[in-house]
Formats: sequence, C-alpha cells, structure tokens
Amino acid sequence: MASEKILVVDDQKNIRLTIAQALDPLGYEVRTAVNGEEALRYLEAENYDLILTDLQMPGIGGLELLERAVKLYPDIQFLVISAHGTVDNAVEAMKLGAVDFIQKPFTPRELRDAIDRVLSRRNSETEQESNYESTLDIAKHNASKREFQRAIESVKQAVALDPSRPEAFNFLGELQEVLGEQSEALKNYRVALDLDPTYQLAQENLSRATRSPSSRPSL
Repeated sequence: MASEKILVVDDQKNIRLTIAQALDPLGYEVRTAVNGEEALRYLEAENYDLILTDLQMPGIGGLELLERAVKLYPDIQFLVISAHGTVDNAVEAMKLGAVDFIQKPFTPRELRDAIDRVLSRRNSETEQESNYESTLDIAKHNASKREFQRAIESVKQAVALDPSRPEAFNFLGELQEVLGEQSEALKNYRVALDLDPTYQLAQENLSRATRSPSSRPSL
C-alpha cells in the first residue's frame, strides 16, 4: 500500500471530496485545502510528497502557490489540475516546476494514473541519486586500495547514472592524474566546472594541475 502524503488544493468542495475518495483505497494520506493560503499553512506544519492543485482559485491561486512552495520546499512534486481553457496556464505551471497536469473533467482512473506516474518518477530519481552516491563510494574505496583501474570503471558507471553532476567527473580527473593522463584529467576537471562553476574541488584541481603539472592529487 502507498504511504505518500498528498495535499489536495481546490476551492470546490466536490472536487476535493472526489479526489480524496478516489485516492483513499490506495492508502495515500490525503489532506485537503480550500485555497493557496491554507495550503501554505499546512506546508509549514507538515511535509508532503505531492501537491495536487487547481490553478483558478480566489486569493492565492495555483500558480502563485506553486511559485512560492517550490522555493521553500524544492523536494515537493506538483500535479496541476487544469480546467478547460487553462492549458496555457498549465504549461506556465510546468515552467515554474510542476511535473505534470491533468485536465478536468477526469475519471478516478485518470487521476490515479497521473499521481502514480508523478510519484514513480520521484522515487526513480531518488533511487538514481542513491545509486550514484554508492557507485562513487565504491570508486573511492577502490582508489584507496590503489586499484585505480577498478576505481575508474566504477566512477564511469557513476557518470552514466547521472552525467549532470560534477563529482564523478572531478574524481575521474584525479584518478587520471595519478595515472599520468594529464590532458584527460584536465578535460574532466573542466567538464565538472562546466556542470557546476561553483564546485570548489574541481576549481582547486584545475588550478593546481594547470599551474604545476607534476603535482598529483593524493588519493
């Protein structure tokens, strides 16, 4: 059974009840709010996995709720309810951070499928991050035992798991420096900095390696 916490935000009571009743058999913990103001108060008191919100509401509407909530609680997933004629607003919501939208009128099955799609994507991303970290840890363990080729194999697996993160590229550069592959090491330090210009380890490695090619990192 599911255990995720979902906050449903809609000013129409019948919509709130319909959604809550559709999700209840699946074991989700569902709370409802009548508008964006109430939703923000709930968010201050509890953590939620998913916010399911209408766009058109009095006071703080769905777009403003989304914009404010993603800044304060970046891990929350948003699924937007879009009424007929508000698809453009739904697209704007996606630009602000919503991961999907469902258009009224929707069936309970369509609602469940949309929520399952959003939460499955979230869980998959969490698992990917965990795998990235553990694979990078294996690479570092192999390097500590001076098994550099095995370490390189593991760090390349980490790169394949998430090529958007700088840590694996930086560590690959360190391994290549140890093996005397200076030009390849410099390339990977620069890739790490392209991905994250504020990543200090890559900044220091690139500066050191460029200034003093014979000075290798200690692993």
